[in-house]
Amino acid sequence: MRAKFHWALRPMNGSVDFGEKLNEELPLLIRKLMAQRGISGQSMAERYLRPRLTDLGDPFIMQGMREAVERILRAADSGEYVCIYGDYDVDGVSAVTLLHEVLNAYGVEHSYFIPTRTREGYGLSHRGILNAMKLCNRRPTLLITVDCGTSSVEEVDELARLGVDVIILDHHEGGTHGKPRAVAIVNAKLEEESEFTYLCSAGVVFKLAHALMKQRRLTDFDLKKYLDVVAVATVADIVPLVKENRLLTRTGLKFVGDAGGNIGLRILAEVAGLKLPATSSHISFRIGPRLNAAGRMGSPQDALELLTTHNERRARELAACLEEHNLQRQAEEERIRSEAMQMIAEHPEMQNSRVIVLGSRNWHPGVVGIVASSLMRRYYKPAFIISFDEQGNGKGSGRSVPGISLVDALHACADCIVAGGGHDMAAGLELREDQIDAFRQAFDAYVRNHSAEEQLDPVLNIDAEVSFDEISVDLLESYALLEPFGNSNPQPVFMSRNVMPSCAPRRVSGNHLRFSLHQGNFEQEAVFFNAADVPLPDPPWDIVFSLERNHWKGRTFLSIILQDIRASEP
Repeated sequence: MRAKFHWALRPMNGSVDFGEKLNEELPLLIRKLMAQRGISGQSMAERYLRPRLTDLGDPFIMQGMREAVERILRAADSGEYVCIYGDYDVDGVSAVTLLHEVLNAYGVEHSYFIPTRTREGYGLSHRGILNAMKLCNRRPTLLITVDCGTSSVEEVDELARLGVDVIILDHHEGGTHGKPRAVAIVNAKLEEESEFTYLCSAGVVFKLAHALMKQRRLTDFDLKKYLDVVAVATVADIVPLVKENRLLTRTGLKFVGDAGGNIGLRILAEVAGLKLPATSSHISFRIGPRLNAAGRMGSPQDALELLTTHNERRARELAACLEEHNLQRQAEEERIRSEAMQMIAEHPEMQNSRVIVLGSRNWHPGVVGIVASSLMRRYYKPAFIISFDEQGNGKGSGRSVPGISLVDALHACADCIVAGGGHDMAAGLELREDQIDAFRQAFDAYVRNHSAEEQLDPVLNIDAEVSFDEISVDLLESYALLEPFGNSNPQPVFMSRNVMPSCAPRRVSGNHLRFSLHQGNFEQEAVFFNAADVPLPDPPWDIVFSLERNHWKGRTFLSIILQDIRASEP
């Protein structure tokens, strides 16, 4: 049964006074939303509304940056051969792409390697190192990891024995065995105090490129034109859209689909039916899933080649491949989700558990993370979904709810698993099939002991109550200044009371509902995604929704995206 959300209207904290100029320029609703996001004063408001690349901080503040820059420039000057070792998700592929372009600009001969999920697995591994070396034109003397490597102590030692220096560019948490003995580690998560902990790996590579440019400027290399790749990685990896992340993403989105931006992204945007200008929502639901689908279905090289090619014809071929990968991923995802929900329905003890832990030998390992995310949202419980091979070895992905750390949970359940790690809200694990019940019990016990019952009581936080006469196309110009939306700069959520349907909702595109709604004399069109099975109360309704800008034949119009409906209350 779908989790039922309780509605909570956020308090109005902070001043809505941003100086005479902004007070006159911005509607009161927009100023309220800014105050809720912790924006105060005219200076801070100006930086938030109109961030500039000149505001970027000094990249050499990051620990390990100077050592990384000096080692790369030494490799460039002495004609060394370099290997880039990445990861198969959007952030990893994007980071490899940017570093590839930067090394090309500095004349560094290099190759790049992306591990395959089912062959080498995540991160810097012994098998991955062996296969990466086979692809090199000659033995590298420097290997640069991006989006992995922070916990790879043994693997870095192995490379040292081979005479290969290592630079680690990453944003993941450190492991339990200390830091690898690398030439340089650039990872703000390992610093005691850093303002850059919000960066994804593509963002870390951007800071490295900025540092290289400060140390040795290139007149024919425009780093800004690669910000579309950084923006895609930042949004897709769900890192906080704050400070420089927000600046890089806002600037980079302008290049997505642009003739001067990445050719592969422009073609992929066409194939995905994306209507420009691009938004963070487009990246989350159109671009990111297609790039990720390649790695999920076993062909991460297709995504990497799409982003690195400069041939438009080849880009169209690869974009078509990614579209096919995505269709396969969607079909596999729907099958696994359906089977998982059936398991939950057939086992009452799972319904009463505070966690979801399910596995099967028939589930594709590349899709379990998406299914875990879907089930976490549906039931509002931390979830791990696991794919087992014929030998009973399992690889799984987990997603959590706010306040429950999967990393801490995996440490507490170490006796039941082979390995595990990641982020607080998203993590991976390996375990034997005969240990799944023991892990489920240990994970459930951890959650019960480290969370209050109300933490698993889903709350739908609402930014403001509005009436239909307040939301119009005219509002969108000011509303757009709050973008891009994402982690830590969430899309505003609104509530309207006493809304009536003008006619019965229409089912569209399989599982979605389209509504014509009116409140007094004002009407709005609305869409409720994946809601065909949601029981609707008798009207009038109170509704919770977000706003979207849409463009069609040169016209901009507003859409209401419903999130919940209840019988109208006083």
